[in-house]
Amino acid sequence: MQKYHIEKNTVQETLIIPLYGRKVCSERFPELFKDEEAERICNMLDYDFAEKGKKMESGVGLFGALEVAQRQYDIACEVKAYLKKKPNAAVVNLGCGLDDTVRKCDNGTCKGYNIDMPDVIEVRDKLLPSSRREINLPFDINDDRWMDEIDGSEGAIFFATGVFYYFKTEDVRALFCKLAKRFPGGAVVFDACNKRGARMMTKTWLKEAGISDVRALFSVEKAWDLEKWSDDFVIVSSRSYMRGYRDIYDNVGLLHKLMIGFCDFYVKMIIVRILFREEPK
Repeated sequence: MQKYHIEKNTVQETLIIPLYGRKVCSERFPELFKDEEAERICNMLDYDFAEKGKKMESGVGLFGALEVAQRQYDIACEVKAYLKKKPNAAVVNLGCGLDDTVRKCDNGTCKGYNIDMPDVIEVRDKLLPSSRREINLPFDINDDRWMDEIDGSEGAIFFATGVFYYFKTEDVRALFCKLAKRFPGGAVVFDACNKRGARMMTKTWLKEAGISDVRALFSVEKAWDLEKWSDDFVIVSSRSYMRGYRDIYDNVGLLHKLMIGFCDFYVKMIIVRILFREEPK
């Protein structure tokens, strides 16, 4: 099998960090996470994982992998819950990278869309080509033209993992307000942390990933504060990132228990869901 080469210090390399994290969790915590797709894609890559593997096998590094896998699990829970009410809805992955959540949530009738920058979609098309009910769309999320490609006539749920941290707050607000207007009855789900967590992310994870020209900007102190952004938001709720959907506290060792507490109480890592007002009948 011909392998796909990944250049060091490129956008391509940043794509494989969460992917490799899911693979590591699949191997180390198979009773919690079994991600055959992450394993398959990593095996398709011409990339030396030795350095990242060594870092991710440390206690702190392994917790980072746990965060990535748990985050995907949490988001998938929200998508599946929405599809139970609106099974023919659009499922839209904003800033998809090499994430396959749409595929994992496919109920046989939903419509899937994966959106990211053209250079990212170019890589994705080679490693995760579109399936029968799934489309990969090459757009900047801030380019509203991608919304014209979404069939939200029977509902729409938008989600983003590890994306909005790097947006200005006013840009996140503008995006959510546009989505609420264009897709009544829809929802948006995303992960967030407080300002303290955003500062730590800039100093640790981004530095570790070799990303020097980006800093974390958007943060959420209290999820319900977002209700003020628009009259089209009917419900804004949040749940713990590591314990809110499936509590893994008893499945990990002491160090990771302490780090879960740190995430919950110090940096407030949460999954936020905003439900949009239905269109008047």
